[in-house]
Amino acid sequence: MLNVSYIILAAALLPAVILMILIVIRDKEKPEPPLMLARGVFFGVLSAFGSLALSMPLLASGLIPEAYTNSVEAALYSFGVAALPEELSKLFFLWLLLRNNKYFDEHLDGIVYAVCIGLGFAGYENIQYVFNAGNDWALTAILRGLLSVPAHFFFAVLMGYYYSLVHFGHNPRRNAVWVVAAPVLAHGIFDTIAMAQEVSPGLEAIFGLVLLIFCNELRKLCSRHINEMTAADTGSYQRSER
Repeated sequence: MLNVSYIILAAALLPAVILMILIVIRDKEKPEPPLMLARGVFFGVLSAFGSLALSMPLLASGLIPEAYTNSVEAALYSFGVAALPEELSKLFFLWLLLRNNKYFDEHLDGIVYAVCIGLGFAGYENIQYVFNAGNDWALTAILRGLLSVPAHFFFAVLMGYYYSLVHFGHNPRRNAVWVVAAPVLAHGIFDTIAMAQEVSPGLEAIFGLVLLIFCNELRKLCSRHINEMTAADTGSYQRSER
C-alpha cells in the first residue's frame, strides 16, 4: 500500500504536471531541451524563496499589514506580500534562465520557460498548503488544483508573452512595462478577490462567482496569447506593432 504522504504529494503536484505537459505539447515546432525545462522548474522553486526575501522587509516595515480583516487590507496584502514580490522574483529567475539561452529562438519559448518557472513556484507552494491542511488535504488539493495552480499558470503566460515581445523587438519599451505589470495586476486582483471572500461575511458566494469569472477571462486571454505566439512562429500570423 502506498504511503499516504506519497498520495498527498502526488495530489499537490498533479495540477502543475498536467499544465506543464499541456504547454510543452504546444511547443512542437522546435521543442525545448528537457534539461532547460527542468532548470526552469528548479528556478521556479528558488523564486519562492526569492519572493520571501522581498516580502519580509515590507512586512517588517509595517507598510503592509501582517494580517487582513477587511477588503482594503486584503488588497494591500495581496499586492504587497504576494503579487509584487512573487512576480518580481519569478521575473528575475526568468531573466537568469533566458539571458544566455541559445534555445530561446521562438516567440512561444518565452511562454514555455515562464510557465516552467511559474509552475515550479506553484508546485512548491502547493505542497506547503496541501501538507499543512491536515485532514482537509484532499479538499485543499482539489480547490487549489482548480484555482490557484492554474492562476499561476496564467500569470506565467502573461509574463512570458510580454517577455517574448520585448526579446523579439515588438515595441520593447512599452512591452517591458507589461512584462511586470500584467502578471502583478492579474496576481494581485486574483488574490484580492480570494482574500476578500474570506473577510466578507455573507458575500462569500458573490466573491466566489467574481473569482470564477475573472479566472475564466484570464484563461481566454492567455489562450489567445498562446495562439498568437504559436502563429507567429509558424508564420501564419503577422502581429501588428503595439
